[in-house]
Amino acid sequence: MKQSEIKDLSAAELQEKLSLTKKTYADLKMAHAISPIENPLQIRSVRRTVARLATELTKRELQQL
Repeated sequence: MKQSEIKDLSAAELQEKLSLTKKTYADLKMAHAISPIENPLQIRSVRRTVARLATELTKRELQQL
């Protein structure tokens, strides 16, 4: 998910996407620990998406203060 797409989401949508993406990340890590997944770089991209979503949420919270 690109930064431009993230900026267009509302705060509620960001929270929803963040929880969904965190679950996906945990599932990928578990699957990779059990048996190597086909594309391990997918873990990196999901982790970075989690970081982007969390950063945008924090940024919006700080702007409201």
